[in-house]
Amino acid sequence: MEKKKVVVAMSGGVDSSLTAALLVERGYDVIGVTMRLSEESRDFEENDRGCCSLSSVDDARRVAEIVGIPHYVMNFKDMFQEKVIDYFLADYAKGWTPNPCIACNRYVKFEGLLQKAMELGASYVATGHYARIGQDETGRYLLKKGIDEKKDQSYALYHLNQSSLAHFLMPLGEYTKVETRELAEKYSLPVAHKPDSQEICFVPHDDYKAYLRAHNPACLHPGDIVDTAGHVLGHHEGVPLYTIGQRKGLGIAAAHPLYVVDLDMAHNRVVVGGADDVYADSLVAGDLNWIAIDALAEPIAVTAKVRYGKREGRARIEPLAAGKVRVNFAEPQRAVTPGQSVVFYDGDTVVGGGIIEAANHHKS
Repeated sequence: MEKKKVVVAMSGGVDSSLTAALLVERGYDVIGVTMRLSEESRDFEENDRGCCSLSSVDDARRVAEIVGIPHYVMNFKDMFQEKVIDYFLADYAKGWTPNPCIACNRYVKFEGLLQKAMELGASYVATGHYARIGQDETGRYLLKKGIDEKKDQSYALYHLNQSSLAHFLMPLGEYTKVETRELAEKYSLPVAHKPDSQEICFVPHDDYKAYLRAHNPACLHPGDIVDTAGHVLGHHEGVPLYTIGQRKGLGIAAAHPLYVVDLDMAHNRVVVGGADDVYADSLVAGDLNWIAIDALAEPIAVTAKVRYGKREGRARIEPLAAGKVRVNFAEPQRAVTPGQSVVFYDGDTVVGGGIIEAANHHKS
């Protein structure tokens, strides 16, 4: 019987390296692929923890040699520029706070790489994400949280659909991060204790403000910082340089802590308020994708996560016109930010998710 061919997206980190080793052991015909995404990631210093630096390519190649699989570097720079970098700059220019890692997963890894893998005759693409793929009794594919709650990455994968889930493998969803590093040691992988990538891979030193100033200065116009009543408290160098919930770097002396509560692009103002003003009772989301259901036909109860790393809150979601939804929270959520994603769960199963377009701020 012919082995099933799988392409493993190898970033040079411990997670994707162990994924390759596990699949070789499980009898797959494995091909390692490292994606070349941007020129800027080549120029990072060695101590920068981006996921696609030149040293990462070398690490992936070394691991491929150890586990005995072919390794290729594929050029996805044009797609990455259009779908990730251009979107990143455009979202900031309209006063939103984008999530480039979600965009990269959606368009580059889970569409672009999948298409290349199919062209190579592969049945699957595998990644080192901490999430699980299963099926219900009807055969519908489900996306579930990884068993390591601290490392669970299902939030960043809510855009997967039935056709793509059928072709993806995520073996690390069944392991904790500690177990991953222990297994990587067992397989003698040189990246067993390599630090996790932290930064946005194309933004040097994780300084998005410097990146905006260098790559889209036209979106930055000096203006006023105002309180929720419209009183001018200070001045800013450009609304996109701020984000909802921000406290530091406002340059305002006040009797009590002030936080960014709104980015008013129409009037070129940054609006600040007290701690209570940062909370939202509800939000509207668009660009939706559903996994566990075909579509949202009526209101349902879920838990909802408004940012990676945040806890979920109990919520009720209801369909709106034009394919949008309203999310009403049982308890107000802090720093609900347009441009970020909201992801809906039923227990450990991802129901679906979308992009936050507007928040309704809590009135205490």
